[in-house]
Amino acid sequence: MSQTDVAGRRFRLFPTLAGYRRAWLGPDLLAGLSAGAVVIPQAMAYATIANLPVQTGLYTCMVPMLVYAMLGGSRAMSVSTTSTIATLTATTLVSAGVAAGSDDPIPDLMALALLVGVILLLARLAKLGSLVENISRATIVGIQVGVGATVAVGQLPKLLGETENFSGHGFIRSLVAVAEALPGAHWTTVALSAGSIAVLLVVKRFAPRVPGPLVVVAAGILLVAFGGLDEAGVELIAPVPQGFPVPALPSFANLGALLPGALGIAVMAFLESAAVARGIRKPGERQVDSNQELFATGAANTLGSFFQVLPAAGGFSQSAVNQGAGARTQLSTIVTVVLAVLVALFLGPVLSLLPQATLAALVFVAVVGLIDIASLVRFWRISRTDFWIAVSTAAVGLTAGLLLAVLVGVLATFVVVLRELNKVRIDVGNPIDGVLPVRLLGPLYTANVLANENAVLDGAAAHRGIRSVALELTRMSVTSVTVLDTLADLDRELGGQGIELRLAAVPDAGATVARRTSWYAGLEAAGRVYPTLGEATADPRGERQEDH
Repeated sequence: MSQTDVAGRRFRLFPTLAGYRRAWLGPDLLAGLSAGAVVIPQAMAYATIANLPVQTGLYTCMVPMLVYAMLGGSRAMSVSTTSTIATLTATTLVSAGVAAGSDDPIPDLMALALLVGVILLLARLAKLGSLVENISRATIVGIQVGVGATVAVGQLPKLLGETENFSGHGFIRSLVAVAEALPGAHWTTVALSAGSIAVLLVVKRFAPRVPGPLVVVAAGILLVAFGGLDEAGVELIAPVPQGFPVPALPSFANLGALLPGALGIAVMAFLESAAVARGIRKPGERQVDSNQELFATGAANTLGSFFQVLPAAGGFSQSAVNQGAGARTQLSTIVTVVLAVLVALFLGPVLSLLPQATLAALVFVAVVGLIDIASLVRFWRISRTDFWIAVSTAAVGLTAGLLLAVLVGVLATFVVVLRELNKVRIDVGNPIDGVLPVRLLGPLYTANVLANENAVLDGAAAHRGIRSVALELTRMSVTSVTVLDTLADLDRELGGQGIELRLAAVPDAGATVARRTSWYAGLEAAGRVYPTLGEATADPRGERQEDH
């Protein structure tokens, strides 16, 4: 199959519907309804993390989901918002000076979603999918621990009867808010909160196929409608408007202030989506293409931003429900989208009867699961480096803020990656007829080329009487001016000791760039570049025996 064919197959609309079979229709319909029963109330609850109207979460189950279904490669992934993304959204709006919950934060929310989408699309143009995936599991766990603890504590005032949410103000401020809320706890609200949490935990433990979020949402609405909970002082959510969100333009007044948060959200949105897509992929299904996922997630956020949505990413819980119910393609997601539209069109007055404490309980149970102690224990047992990355990232998130935690976690990951790449990996063999064979076991790039040069010189110094060093460069597919200049310096250093440098097995891509330098061109003209290391060590005269 040609590259053009592969590209066409990869980026056409609705790729998961290719070769659709009639037998898949029933499972897809059931899976879409099952996922909708989880994702719709869950997304509405996540909107409250950022003190945004619940309908923004509902709207996130429409356009972003549909766009991903059109472009994404995962058969069962459900794309709306997640607790991590919602928390980072809250933090971004607060740090940017946008008072979520007052006046009208929606235009700035739309701008944030647009920025996230554009960043992801630019990353796709630069083909950074595999680069972003270098961010370690330890970093993600650390961020999720910080998110889980911050949001869980931030929901406690609502569970006690307060109306304010403090998740966007950080862990410390949330703890203070809990202490302030305790003396004035509303005990009817506390009872409703405890009952909702208990139902969610019991259903999750003993009846995992039952949509727990839908059960507690329905129960909360029924208790208000027929039990008079609102008359007993239980706070309800703000009235939910009926209808589909009208397309609008975002505000561009605070783009600069929103940009740092948008970068953090974009990184986490892609990492979560990629992790979910890989986690639910079944054996035999097509491998997840990182750059395609970047494009699909970026387009979902970009187009969705004009419809008053939260930044969107793949969510594990609803995706697991979708797959567990038998989803075969993204048609199941389209069913969920239709269900969300019907809810928005016809159930606004019913949703307006929902107690705030019910949504707070739903968020609380969801985010407590992010505090992954088992993974921390596993890191401690296997890799102390990963453990300390996770703990440090979580600690930064809990003290200095979640956006800074994302930055610290990403930087820590890349420091570890660079440290590993910078390790000198060479294999110095025994001289053959005065020729010392040296294999480079890793790639050469700007940060490690000097260390490799010194290692080669040390190897030559350890073998007195050699006339040549044959350097195998099979890993030099990509090179740079710095690398080539350092290799030229190695040639001069060896030449000053009366030792000839020979190069062997230079990949075509690297050789094409290297020939633009007079040094490498001169080396080829002198017959000191060989096809293989064996030929380089077998030529005792330093002359190539055939022209390649």
